[in-house]
Amino acid sequence: METTAENTPVTDQPAVNPLERRIDLSVALAEFEQDVEKRLHSLGRKLKVAGFRPGKAPKAMVERQYGDQARQEALTDALDRALGEALQSQKLRIAGYPRIEPKQSESKTHLEFAAVFEVYPEVKIGDLSSSSIERAVFEVTPAEVDNTIEVLRQQRVRYEEADRAAASGDQVVVDFLGRKDGEPFAGGQATDYGFVLGRGMMLPDFETAIIGLKAGESKTFDLAFPADYGAADLAGQTVSFEVTVKKVSAPVLPEVDADFARSLGVADGDLERMRSEIEGNLRREVTRRLRGREKEQVLDVLLQTTPVQAPQALVDGEVDRLVKQARAEMQQRGLKGDDFPVQPEWFTAQATRRIQLGLILAEIIREQELRADPAAVRALVDEAAQSYENPDEVVQWYYGQPDRLAEIESVAIEAAAVEWALGKIQVTDKPISFDELMGRQG
Repeated sequence: METTAENTPVTDQPAVNPLERRIDLSVALAEFEQDVEKRLHSLGRKLKVAGFRPGKAPKAMVERQYGDQARQEALTDALDRALGEALQSQKLRIAGYPRIEPKQSESKTHLEFAAVFEVYPEVKIGDLSSSSIERAVFEVTPAEVDNTIEVLRQQRVRYEEADRAAASGDQVVVDFLGRKDGEPFAGGQATDYGFVLGRGMMLPDFETAIIGLKAGESKTFDLAFPADYGAADLAGQTVSFEVTVKKVSAPVLPEVDADFARSLGVADGDLERMRSEIEGNLRREVTRRLRGREKEQVLDVLLQTTPVQAPQALVDGEVDRLVKQARAEMQQRGLKGDDFPVQPEWFTAQATRRIQLGLILAEIIREQELRADPAAVRALVDEAAQSYENPDEVVQWYYGQPDRLAEIESVAIEAAAVEWALGKIQVTDKPISFDELMGRQG
């Protein structure tokens, strides 16, 4: 089928998107109709009509059943060919999907259309040599292992009833009734309400009032709600609470013994093996976090030194993906979209950054001819497998799944691009605390 294309700029209004292009497409009407006839003939073979042998239905019936489908398919194929030839001849890389617009034409021999689309921007990697970053460094010591063991003990705490006054860290069960202006208010009362003092589950002044009380003791006290309290009718207001402590339970931490080791997955209960596994997990987590911080710094430098416009079509696609991901996560948590509607504009900045970085990294990979190093791929697979009970089986699974292995290879190539950029940037090592690395500092 004869199709032609011509690259013509938009001239009726100022260009607001420098990546937008417009190509005029022309489809020969005679050849289009011939293609439609061929498609109808082929589709007619499938049509079964009572009183006619299969494939022998009258042409009018075939036209009525499949006419629209045949024309749509023929036109789509013709436009695809015309656009493909134009893009190839003009060496244009289309971003997203084109918008096909019919054109008014007096031609009796051709159908006229315009394809409007965005192209990928030219990316020129900026000078990285004058940029600098402070690379966080940290080495795991026995102290971090000890602290981690203590955290694991706290996670396995149990509570035993105690005949003494409540203290911070205790679990208490209380009845309480709150009054505002002498009247009970919504949400201000509960029976057999349990919580742990010092965990921040209640307002600080509420918990302070309970500390020092024994089971069976009561107390009435005033409490001022913060000015930014969530309930508008209570924010900044002072109310009166009457609290009765019904039970006080003291925390009992597990001993660091064989049973404790077995609870962490060390089958034989060996404490040295337990410490070794905890240290190994810590080192992997520390390495992962240090690598992540370093990568984010390098990506920030790349964005600063390599300005690039993200095609809006790609940004829109990434926003749509992020919205769907957010909604899926909400559903997993039992929330419905109507309860907390996700707004696409929340993700625009994030999507734009991702597309820009993807373009920059792709250009580095192209320029430097980077490939996925088999050793680097295997290291990533081994790292992913370490969190499973049978790492060898996970490794075999990855290498037996081409799609999954391709994902790892993409990660390895991207890491190589980041490493290349890092080699161009001025780097100063700076020690970081364990708490800051783990995000525990306020």
